[in-house]
Amino acid sequence: MPTTTDDPVRGLPAWTYRNAELLDLEYQRVILGSWQIACHANDVRQPGDYFVLELMRDSVLVLRGDDGVVRAFANVCRHRGSKLLDGTGNCPKAVVCPYHGWAYELDGRLKGVPSERSFPGLDKATLGLREIELEVFFGFVFVRVARPEDHQGPDSVAETWGDFAEHLKPYRLEEMERIEFGDDMVWDANWKVGVDNNLENYHIPLGHPGYHRMLDNQMEGFENAHGVAGSISTLKQRPSSNWVERMYQKLAPTVLAAYPEQLRKQWLFFTMPPNIGLDFYPDCVDYFQILPLGPTRCQVRYGIYGHKDERREMRLLRYLNYRINGKVGEEDRWLSERVQQGLASHGYDPGPLSRIESSLRLFHQQIREACPVASLDEEPLPGTVRQRDAELLAAE
Repeated sequence: MPTTTDDPVRGLPAWTYRNAELLDLEYQRVILGSWQIACHANDVRQPGDYFVLELMRDSVLVLRGDDGVVRAFANVCRHRGSKLLDGTGNCPKAVVCPYHGWAYELDGRLKGVPSERSFPGLDKATLGLREIELEVFFGFVFVRVARPEDHQGPDSVAETWGDFAEHLKPYRLEEMERIEFGDDMVWDANWKVGVDNNLENYHIPLGHPGYHRMLDNQMEGFENAHGVAGSISTLKQRPSSNWVERMYQKLAPTVLAAYPEQLRKQWLFFTMPPNIGLDFYPDCVDYFQILPLGPTRCQVRYGIYGHKDERREMRLLRYLNYRINGKVGEEDRWLSERVQQGLASHGYDPGPLSRIESSLRLFHQQIREACPVASLDEEPLPGTVRQRDAELLAAE
């Protein structure tokens, strides 16, 4: 039956949140072709400093060279494919493969090969680390593993944000450094469930009672043509009944006296497609990144940054923020895992979406455009997802 202007907009079919074959398509066509936050430039401040971003099947090495330039590489030795580095640290002279000792300069060039004479015709100039696209935006290091096919729209992070970047300038993000708390989490939910949750404020009054007690939350928010969306929450004048929230409400306007008054009372939330949240508080900034691990599991990466400020009052304010938002993270996990459980229910059909969930609509549209098979109401038979997707692509 054809839809009419009165028909409600509905979300993705339930099967798309648990199908491993579809996840392979999403990873290839959505994740790999999108800009992903790896770290902050100040996480790799000195030559040899590195930071590793782990995606579902790809490991990305961010490395500062002797020339001061930050580059990104596939974290894979060009010899037999061994992973090179883990986590974060410093390589003072070279990146050395732990398997056979192939060594790479800090700019990615192949430096040395043990028993080099045993490789007839070896051309080291062609065997440097494979470089990956990198862009530093307000101090944050974004990487893109694969340039998307038939890409339309903005090609850079800066173009994606457009005029919305003006909101970020007062925070002086380039000067910030990582704060030593904020743990990654694994959720028993499809990555899209986590993204859906992060894209709307409709669930705040019931799902996040702390936010509801201490903040006046903008429900619908605002978004640009490239999918970046934001909303502004303001500290309420009425004190929260919870002492942690109440103390934050009291301290923020006074501890941060050097900030403009509006910034002292404002919590600014942004989302960037397809899977990134950036949250701007008076005392710190964090990112929130949802990455697939499997059809019903995802990793939630956190990074928390702030300006150097050792005052006792600032340490207390950041501790209170950590308590408040740590609770919110647990609530989001609980809510998302309940959704994942419900999506497995026999006969469930997606319900209508509210105007408050407009960013969620755009995200679902992105998934359908990248993977047309996700538009099918009925789950394809096992082993046929790519075939059905190819048929739909050919029919367009």
